[in-house]
This record gives sequence, C-alpha cells and structure tokens, in this order.
Amino acid sequence: MSPAEPAARWVYDPHRGGRPIPAAVRRQVEERLRSYAERRFAGLYRDLDVRFRGRFCYVDLYRDPGPLPEEWPPPGWSESREEALARLRSTPLHLCRLRYLGGGDRFSFAFYSYASERYEPSALATGDMVGSPEDALEVSAGLRLE
Repeated sequence: MSPAEPAARWVYDPHRGGRPIPAAVRRQVEERLRSYAERRFAGLYRDLDVRFRGRFCYVDLYRDPGPLPEEWPPPGWSESREEALARLRSTPLHLCRLRYLGGGDRFSFAFYSYASERYEPSALATGDMVGSPEDALEVSAGLRLE
C-alpha cells in the first residue's frame, strides 16, 4: 500500500450480520420477554407475540381497542361495530426486531417505524447498541404503551 492510499478500516456494525438463533435460546428469549412484559406492562396489553426467523426475533403485541364511539359505524361505513372491534383486536402493534449476535444478551435492536413501515436500527435506553431482549422491550413497548 502506498502512502497515498487510505488504510482499509473495519467498522463493527451491530445492525448487520448476526447468527441464527438456536432453539434453546429461542425458548429462553421468549420466556424472558413474556415474563418481563407481565411484570412491567401488566394491564396495558392483551397478548404478546414473539416470532423467530433466522437471526431475528420479532416482537408485537395486541391491545384491546376500548369502546367505539356511540355513533359507530359512521355513515357509509360498511363495517359493523362487532367487525370493527374484531379487526382492531386482531391487528398487531409492531414493536421491535432483535438481531442475535451470539450469547444470551447480545442482541441489537431495531424499532418498528410506522412512518416508514420498516424496522429502523436504534439504540437502547442506555445508549448502547447491543443489549438484552428486556432492554429492547422496555424501549419499544414503553414508547407505545405509556
């Protein structure tokens, strides 16, 4: 390499790569997320959905929609009150995607953005880019539920 050429640099990016999540880790992560959600967000959600695909763990939750306005359905609306409630109850609230980097607490975190309809790489509340599944749930559910 000549002095005029820049040195090649390697930069660690926790939002790239990752490892497939082993079955034992999947079970543990799901159990940890459910336990944390029950303790921290009790009464604020109806169900937590934890799914795995390759190196990713996706976390969604379901909420009860609450009462619809008395004048529901609005004029010209083709959906009945019961259909609207069923639809709202079955629509997930996307929270986050975890990327497994190896080890029990080595996950990067991407927050689901409804503005872009994609998972956006994010930092945890500590400012760290890597942390535990509970750290990611605290940030994503805390912002959506409180």
